[in-house]
This record gives sequence, C-alpha cells and structure tokens, in this order.
Amino acid sequence: MTHVLVIGGGVGGLATALIAARHGHTAELFERDTRAPGRALDRDFFGWRRPAVPQATQPHALLGAARKVLRTELPDVYEEMLRLGARERHELDWFDERPPARPGDEDLVMLQARRIVLESALATALRAEPGVITHYGAPVTGLLTVSGGQAPGGQAPGGQVPGVQVTGAHANGVQLTGVRVNGVQVTGVRTADGDHPGDLVVDSGGRRGGTERWLAAAGCRPAVVERHRTGLAYFCRWYRLPPGREDGPRRPWAVTGGTFAGCAVFPADNRVFAVTLFVHTADPTRSALRDPVVFEAAARSFAPGAAWLELGAEPLSEVHATASLDNRWSALADEHGPVVTGFVPVGDAVTHTNPTLGQGMSLALWAAQRVGRTAHQDPGSVEFAAGYHAWAVRTLKPWFDFQVVADAAIGERFATQVSRTGTAREVAALFDCALDDPEVMRARARVRHLAEPPERAYADPEVRARVARWLAARPDYRPNAAGPDRKEWENLTAG
Repeated sequence: MTHVLVIGGGVGGLATALIAARHGHTAELFERDTRAPGRALDRDFFGWRRPAVPQATQPHALLGAARKVLRTELPDVYEEMLRLGARERHELDWFDERPPARPGDEDLVMLQARRIVLESALATALRAEPGVITHYGAPVTGLLTVSGGQAPGGQAPGGQVPGVQVTGAHANGVQLTGVRVNGVQVTGVRTADGDHPGDLVVDSGGRRGGTERWLAAAGCRPAVVERHRTGLAYFCRWYRLPPGREDGPRRPWAVTGGTFAGCAVFPADNRVFAVTLFVHTADPTRSALRDPVVFEAAARSFAPGAAWLELGAEPLSEVHATASLDNRWSALADEHGPVVTGFVPVGDAVTHTNPTLGQGMSLALWAAQRVGRTAHQDPGSVEFAAGYHAWAVRTLKPWFDFQVVADAAIGERFATQVSRTGTAREVAALFDCALDDPEVMRARARVRHLAEPPERAYADPEVRARVARWLAARPDYRPNAAGPDRKEWENLTAG
C-alpha cells in the first residue's frame, strides 16, 4: 500500500486522491482554500471567490476521453454528475438521423456541465472514501526531501551528476540506460501545522503553484519548461434558459470564427449555458466586450450566439474576461533524466492548455488515472519517475503540441485579420464539411474527443476524398467567413 500526498484540491487533485484510494492506497489531500465544493451548485459557481482557480467560472468541456476515465474508474462520480444535472450529448446527433454505429462511437459523447458539477461530485465521493484524509485551509509551504549529497543546483563536486544508475527507463522519450540522475527524493510535504510524510507526492497545484521554488530549494535541477503565448482573450457570460425549456437549439455546440473574432456556445447543466467571444489580445475593441450590452450585441452577430440568446434566456453573471493565456509544458526530466523522484505533476502542473480545444480536464484525468494505477510500483524510485515522464511525453505531449499548432493558426489569423490560403483553407474545409458529412464528422469527433490523433484521423483516404469532393462543389468557398465584417464589428463594439 502506498501513501499518496496530493497538493491541490481542484479537478486533478480530487480525482488523483480518489482513484488512488480506489486502487487500494491511502491518500491525503492538501488544499489552500478553506472549504470543499458541494454546498450548492449556483452559490458555489457564481458566489465563491477562488483566486487560486481563475478559470473556475469559465466554460469547461468534458470530452469523451474524460468521460471514459470517469465511467471506468469512478462510475459513482459519473452518476452523481448526471443526478446533479449534467447532460450527455453524442457528437453524431448533429445530424437529423444518426449514422450507423461503428466501434468507438460510444466514446464520442460530450458531458455538458459546469466545472463545479464535476468538483462537487468528486468531493462528495472523496468525503465517503475510507483511507482518504482531506486538509482544507492547509496550503503546502514546502517539500520534505532526502538527498544523495549533491551540491546546490543538483551538481556534485567535480561536475558529476549525482544519483543512481538507471537501466531500462525513459525520459523525453529517450532511453536512459547508463545515465546518472539527480539524487533528490521527495518524502512528504510541509504545512503550517507540521510535516506530513508520504511515499509519493503529487503536484496538482496548477501552473501557479510553488513547485519550481521548492524543488530549487531542495537542490534539484530546474524543470524543462516549454511555453507558447496564444495572443487570445476570452469573454464569457452565463445564462439560464426560461422555465419549461430544457434545451437550446438542436445543434448547440457550434463554434464560429471570422478573421478577427469568434463565438462559441457551451450548454451546461440545469438549463444553464455560456456564450463566449474570443479576440486577439491586441484588438482595440477588446475592452468594450466587458460591457454586457456590447457583449450581447457582439454575440448576436454570430449565428450560435444569436440562436441561443433569442430564446429569452436570463443572464446569470457579469462578463468574465481572461487573457494572457499560454500553452505550457513542464517536464520534471532533462537530458540527465528525472530532476527529482517521489514527486510527479498532474493537470496544469504538467501541461496547461489554452481552452480553445477543451482538453484540460481530459488530460488531468488521464494523469490522475495513471498515478492511481501505478502508485504501487516503487513510487520513490528513479524508474517510477522516468516511467511517468515517458508516459506523459507519449500520452499528453502530442495533444499539447496539437493545441499549440491550432492556437498559432487562430492567433495569426486574428492578429493579421487575414485567412491564409492553402493548408489553412483545407483545414477549415474539413471542419465545415463535417457539418454536412457524417463520416468526416466522425473523424473530426474522434480527434475532438482525444480518441485518435489528427495526423491519423485526417489522413484517412476516405476522409480526404470526401473533403476534396465537398471543396470541388464549392469553388467560391472562403474559410472563416462567419460573423460580422470588421466595420460592423467596430460599430457593434462602439456601443
């Protein structure tokens, strides 16, 4: 039995502690906030100030990958989410008649809910789980470590890299046989009320946690960080459909974008939905979108926003803005191997992805599942640390890279206000063709729900042929032509 210490009580932390306990381990969770979610959905969502979780009131997507983890590892949590009002929607229900089923279609289901619904369901299950202790109002202030005697910065006297010999493990996807790795092992956490020892410490403290500072103080080499600024700003407002109306338009999850702005609608639980607008951070009209009147006028200029706002929905919030987002990959391994043992990151602590593709919760739950399923495998060893890193590079990093490429294309389009020709046109055509062609929609959905990488799904000869035929029938097709033109947009945002 392994004793797992989890730093942070967000989605990744709650899921890690719960899945570890379900696999026969004990767990302690440390959260800086003074309470857990679960008092009342609307009060928690709209009235709970959570400065450590700035994304808490933004729309979230629970993709098929996340749903699969919940149904496999935590079916009671999944059922509790449905009881609390979450709704399932199959991607192929876009069409009037769903196409004949194929293997894997069962995973192309979106679970529509606000983030607080998942957090509440996880917290409820965790409270009832034997072998789990939760510490709220208990921020971690440092790590307990033991060392192999290395000098500060992880270097031993004479320039040798301290540690132990590794055979058969991997880091950065590269064989580590014969490499000597850092000798620092994390053995617990420190809080204001004392020290807490454990066999494995899991960092779920997000991208703003104190990991880098704590590991540097312990003499570890720094994490290898890859960062890509997106240049996108998001503005969302929450609404509730009128009484008696349980759902919006039959095709609710459309996202549209022009050359300088875009709009998306996120149906959630209990008749609640969010409308989101996104623009470039340098767009001079950006600040005007904080005004609810301007926001609604701009949202109605896009088809999805207009379709939902015309239903007489009641506004539930102010306009929530977020910007300065980046895609960030943080690896606790470098060319020498793991920089620390007994310590692994999950969620935003390992990969923070911009919300355009909605991958965040799925990647966090994948990591939580990996920790829970492998925590018995000598978690303080170099082999465990290297194995976890290799798994993350193999499993999480490709989706991070996909996010980076997608955001770069959107950012360039919004910055230049020009839709490029060539490859960008073909990509846009694939997405638009999917709205008409069930087979192309299936390929798109398999990528969207993290079931198949884009380089495989979109390279399928049948998919490519269908998109080519669709384009040939539309010689005047212009990608990203949805929404207002620039003059209309500036008039709208001028109030």
